[in-house]
Amino acid sequence: MDQMEILTEALALEQLEVNLFRGQNSKDSGPRIFGGQVIAQSLLAAYATVDDRVCHSLHCYFIRPGDPKVPIVFEVDRARDGGSFTTRRVIAIQHGRQIFNLAASFQVPEDGFVHQSTMPDAPDPETVRPEAEVWAEAMEGLPEHLTTWMKRPRPIDLRPVDGGFFFKGKNPPPKDPENQIWFRSVQPIGDDIKMQQAILAYASDMSLLSVSMRPHGVHWQTKGFQSASLDHAMWFHEPTNFNDWHLYDQDSPSASGGRGFIRGSIYNRDGKLVASVAQEALIRLRKD
Repeated sequence: MDQMEILTEALALEQLEVNLFRGQNSKDSGPRIFGGQVIAQSLLAAYATVDDRVCHSLHCYFIRPGDPKVPIVFEVDRARDGGSFTTRRVIAIQHGRQIFNLAASFQVPEDGFVHQSTMPDAPDPETVRPEAEVWAEAMEGLPEHLTTWMKRPRPIDLRPVDGGFFFKGKNPPPKDPENQIWFRSVQPIGDDIKMQQAILAYASDMSLLSVSMRPHGVHWQTKGFQSASLDHAMWFHEPTNFNDWHLYDQDSPSASGGRGFIRGSIYNRDGKLVASVAQEALIRLRKD
């Protein structure tokens, strides 16, 4: 079995020039680059141009599928350095074309009013089966190249509370557009808030899109089904240690026009809301 990839190394960037960086692709990449990787690397590129401020929000668009065979160049625009807030824009480029862009805002840490939503009930993560075990059962009888890729060691431990969205090639029964997953980084991240946020952002793109598919009885292998993340937004409310378990509470309040909208709230195990996520995705069933 392949050795598990170390994310802190895989996401590292090489500085080419002022405001210009190059990143390699995760060995976990399939036919196209995982969106969470590009989000994380773009955030780290922005952080490389920011001093003593912490990211509180990012907003990004997936423009073209990324090519996993070639590196990505990240160009940072230093949009503004203000008294309390700093704004950066990052363009990810492959083959001379923009594949992704990100805008991020950074703030000088300060105290202020505090309130948050209450963490929903969920079983303890130790009582929930790892996604890898569920995948192993769901992959039985499928082509070897699919089973090998899906069973590879992964740097994020995901534990879907309802057992996952895997049905051995057949269409699943419709479900409510809700989902809960416990997740954490398998390898030590360290105390650097930049890398903590980057890996949390990396993981935030996992499992989210499928929530909008649940009411419609479709699966990744459903004939004619197409899906892709269109955009992704994230707000960091509190510092956290992603080596510990976090609950990712997700719902999809709307789907229309070939697009599904999904929200996510990320709580640490003590019940503190540490981040919020929103995404819109293409979910299309072609009839031809």
